[in-house]
Amino acid sequence: MTHHSKRYVALKVMYFGQRFYGFASEAQMDPTVESEIFNALEKTRLLVGDKKESQYSRCGRTDKGVSSVGQVIALFLRSNLKETDQNHKITGELFPEARIEGEIDYVRVLNRVLPSDIRTLGWSPVSIDFSARFSCLAREYKYFFWRGNLNLSAMENAGKKFLGEHDFRNFCKMDAANVHNYRRRITQFEISSSNMSFEGGQLCAIKVKGSAFLWHQVRCMVAVLFMIGQGLESVDVIDILLDIEKTPRKPQYAMAPETPLILQSCEFEDVKFICSSDSGQALRIHLENEGRAYQLQSAIFQEAALSCLPLAKDQSLLNDGTIKKVTSHIPLLSRPTEPSYEERRAKLNSRR
Repeated sequence: MTHHSKRYVALKVMYFGQRFYGFASEAQMDPTVESEIFNALEKTRLLVGDKKESQYSRCGRTDKGVSSVGQVIALFLRSNLKETDQNHKITGELFPEARIEGEIDYVRVLNRVLPSDIRTLGWSPVSIDFSARFSCLAREYKYFFWRGNLNLSAMENAGKKFLGEHDFRNFCKMDAANVHNYRRRITQFEISSSNMSFEGGQLCAIKVKGSAFLWHQVRCMVAVLFMIGQGLESVDVIDILLDIEKTPRKPQYAMAPETPLILQSCEFEDVKFICSSDSGQALRIHLENEGRAYQLQSAIFQEAALSCLPLAKDQSLLNDGTIKKVTSHIPLLSRPTEPSYEERRAKLNSRR
């Protein structure tokens, strides 16, 4: 590899997260999206050195089961472009960012060896001070759900209360050891309906955009919105949970399921991702074939559902399509609470 030129590039990546233990590989659980990507980089001999030497960065650490159509990573990769010194020897130095003619088709090369549920969507030359994490201007998430009997108007009114900068410690999984600032800015929130349906149920999506998000923040936000949509909580509960003076301890509640959540996009200044026409055509064909395969699976499940016995009287169909016995709802503000940030810090300090 010392005889190869290299350049610093950003890669735009999509993945269907159902079989992965999240994106990042630090948890020592396999498979992860990251481990599969690095396996592909090694197979294709694109990797220059190990992960640390490649100056690797990633935009987001999506959790187990979460998907993405816009994840971004950055690292040094082997390049076709030759940079020479006065003696016409390859120096391995960097190239001007704008030079792309004659470069390796990173999308095509990687997609030939990646598993079918991961695809490279594009690449872009970037400067060496670029960080996929810290250079990101905004991240957008989408959460899909079946409308059922949910009150979308109430959910949208509640969701608008998230807009602006707030302390979201009651809408996340708190990591008091590493995170000390729980203020985040939400710049966009909307709920939309799609033309997809199943058994008469309409598919909808919640879109949330912000500069950065806390651990499990979107899934916690969605969980409370579902309670509001079911008429179990008032729209005003959002204001109460965002007021950490009134509510310093998070009520205990289950997060929304992870599978319907996707990292939709990561925005950067002056980064334009490239995909050759041949690679783009192959990518479209692959995604269409994968979509048809999942539609066939859906048809099989639908046939199975049609052959089932009627539901028992004590069961109901929830908005996420799961069957669960009806239980009485305990209001959020009447539930047991988790320790506050201050209490968590005091406990950590007592151990030192």
